[in-house]
Amino acid sequence: MWRMKNIRQTNLNIHRDSWVEINIGNLAHNAVEIRKNVPRDVKLLAVVKADAYGHGSVMLAPTLLASGFDMLGVASIDEGVDLRRAKINCEILVLGAVPVWAVETAVEEDISIPIFSDAHLEACKQAFLRTNKKPKVHVKIDTGMNRIGIGHDKAVDFIKKVQKSDFIDLKGIFTHLAVAEDRDGTQIQIDRWNKIISQTDTEGLLLHIQNTVGTLCYDIPMSNMRRVGIALYGLYPDLPPDDKGFRPDLKQVISLKGRVVHIHQAADHEGVSYGFTYRANGERTIATIPIGYADGVSRGLSNKIYGVLNGHKVPQVGNITMDQMMFDITGVEAEIGDVITLLDEDNSIDRWAEILNTINYELTCRLKVRLPRVYTR
Repeated sequence: MWRMKNIRQTNLNIHRDSWVEINIGNLAHNAVEIRKNVPRDVKLLAVVKADAYGHGSVMLAPTLLASGFDMLGVASIDEGVDLRRAKINCEILVLGAVPVWAVETAVEEDISIPIFSDAHLEACKQAFLRTNKKPKVHVKIDTGMNRIGIGHDKAVDFIKKVQKSDFIDLKGIFTHLAVAEDRDGTQIQIDRWNKIISQTDTEGLLLHIQNTVGTLCYDIPMSNMRRVGIALYGLYPDLPPDDKGFRPDLKQVISLKGRVVHIHQAADHEGVSYGFTYRANGERTIATIPIGYADGVSRGLSNKIYGVLNGHKVPQVGNITMDQMMFDITGVEAEIGDVITLLDEDNSIDRWAEILNTINYELTCRLKVRLPRVYTR
């Protein structure tokens, strides 16, 4: 029987020959690389929303906290509750909008939430009256992204109103950079942020404006915490073209692998897969693995990517189907059960993102539908 060494695993479906592999050692390396380039008096929040961008937040959180990060950021209360159920005890901040009817759950689970409206204030008051516990909140300011948050022209008054509310535990103030790769657009947001913070009593509060790009490329004195997401997973976001900020040595955390389940010969001119978008030029050896677009590998990658089989690059051929894809392995010694690696440190997900004209964030999040996760060091 096939066995894996030095592996932790969760919900591993051993009846399927395909899986996502998460390298915890690479995650720790990335976290330490980022931490060592951030002043020690500046706190770090690890963004683990969307199940840690498809990597598995519950499994990754302990390593992030042990590697120099202070807090975790999630997209919803439910994501925070999952971490609490896993005995993760650090401060957890919801970064997205929270329904007013869910504030009491946040209080009960000791999860910090963003607030930016009078409706939020009333919900916090009612939650306090019912639980006798003050909701922990961070005021979210919209400095130009036009997504969520109190308008920057109303922020100072709203913060003062929150500070006068004796039923709230104000922990911080934050905003989000919309175009951090563009210095001019970002400076507008920074100026608005600085104006608000300079008019506010911020003693004891966490002030955070920098996302991953902001952490790598901008020095903003009126902040004392930074939020890092995609870089933790070994991938870079879009950066300002002229930037000379620090570049941590990142290692991709995610790999995608599948075992060969069938090998056969395709005759000259024979088509492969639906639509015959690939036809054999001479007799070709074709191998099939059980990974398809239902697993998050876009059909748009058909005939444009490669895998690695026994040390050899092998092109993917034919349309990627819902559950399977094929490779031309002509000339490579292989047998059923051998592993084809689609993604790893050498075959980066950035290449797939370029092909699909999208961003690496989206593609890591896709790889979570039904592929089991295997955690290695």
